[in-house]
Amino acid sequence: MGAAVYNLETVRLRKEYPGTVALRDVSLKFDGGRIHALLGKNGAGKTTLVKLFAGAVEPTSGTILVNGTPVHFHSPREALNQGIATVHQELSIIPELTVAENILLGRLSEKGMGLIDWRASFQRAEAVLSDLGMSIDVHAKAGTLGVAQQQMLEIAKAMSYSPAVLMLDEPTSALAHHETDRLFGLLRTLAAKGVVLLYITHRLEEIHKIADTVTVLRNGEVVGTIGIGEATPVRIVQMMFGEVVQKNRPPELTFRQNPVLEVKEFSRTGAFEHVTFTLLKGEVLGIAGLLGSGRTELLRALFGADHHDSGSVTLCGQKVSPSSPKQMKQMGIALAPENRKEEGLVQMLSTRVNICLSSLDRISSFGFTTAARERTIAARNAQEIDIKVSSLDAAISALSGGNQQKVVIAKWLNTEPRVILLDEPTRGIDIQAKQQIFHIVWELSAKGISSIVVSSELEELMEVCHRILIMKRGKIIGELLPHQSTLEQLLTVCME
Repeated sequence: MGAAVYNLETVRLRKEYPGTVALRDVSLKFDGGRIHALLGKNGAGKTTLVKLFAGAVEPTSGTILVNGTPVHFHSPREALNQGIATVHQELSIIPELTVAENILLGRLSEKGMGLIDWRASFQRAEAVLSDLGMSIDVHAKAGTLGVAQQQMLEIAKAMSYSPAVLMLDEPTSALAHHETDRLFGLLRTLAAKGVVLLYITHRLEEIHKIADTVTVLRNGEVVGTIGIGEATPVRIVQMMFGEVVQKNRPPELTFRQNPVLEVKEFSRTGAFEHVTFTLLKGEVLGIAGLLGSGRTELLRALFGADHHDSGSVTLCGQKVSPSSPKQMKQMGIALAPENRKEEGLVQMLSTRVNICLSSLDRISSFGFTTAARERTIAARNAQEIDIKVSSLDAAISALSGGNQQKVVIAKWLNTEPRVILLDEPTRGIDIQAKQQIFHIVWELSAKGISSIVVSSELEELMEVCHRILIMKRGKIIGELLPHQSTLEQLLTVCME
């Protein structure tokens, strides 16, 4: 690694892609020893700026300065050599490699003659994790870890470089409260050492816990930089969006009393046990609980993606035994998974194809479909739930996180589901996109379609749901009605 970096600066930095300008003449300066929050709605230019600093892309024009000296990175390796490490929002682990191999990728200890010293490598990886207060088996395959542990692994990998600049893009999106607190403590320690820290998040409640300054981008331009003392929620939202119309669950949005889904004594060893609840027609049912409580595992088992050991499931009066996603889709169950990038979408395919994937059996004739037919359906979906896309034939990877999540939901709406399971539906998306997702859920409720919503954002469950189940260590331990309870009460029960 090169000399320690104490400040990072841009002068009229610009990045253009065919048909769009991602950054427009951005001039900023980030000083070491402080934690700088970088905010903006999806598509504002935050991720592009991080990619420029990280050497993943090169600017169209303008200058990046490190300690006052202009630099031009042609690769992430060159940025790392200048002490700039990045924790990206999208996980980049290699599932088939061990935790240690992921942390030390390309830097494993050697015995000589090109032979790897595995013992020394595992010890080095263990030391990195220990310094961060993380307890992860360095011999485990990275692909066997849960999303939260994979996120911590990404952070450990970046920290193994002892960076002088650390950029974190949505680092807490999959972390539990205690893991978030541990990360914040680490960041403060690094700031005290003079490290430059850029912190990107959509969670406004985190800003006052961790940041010293707030910089806001909108449409590729700098709106402004303010001190944390000036960064009230109202001001931040106004800087990010102008005016946002806050949607609240319509008071007339009531559910019917007839059961749609009845789950009794549903169990899977090591994940959840004796789960019993009833979902009513048009009801929005939340499941709250800390990471590791069994929420995701429960939804996957109900969808047939994972096996269950015992218990019964009754759908619209008919007993079913979830055995595969194909079976449950045919029964009218849909799942929008927690990891939309890898499990909810096919990144190499277009938006049009992704929207139509789950309903090919409905839209095809004699096993064949046409791009024109798919385009008609996708265009209708895009209009109905406000998917922002320049072209339906563009790769899904080009869409913002919020729009990708709406594509996942649109894909399932075309199957005309009775129940839709939503696992962390607002993870990594901005305030405006969250409001749009909420509105979609309420519209489904009005049509009699039931939803089960899992979210780590307890305030979202209080806002969106008719009723909330509380899950802990694989068991349902309580039930709460949002209109009769407070967020503090819900948090207290979840943390007990």
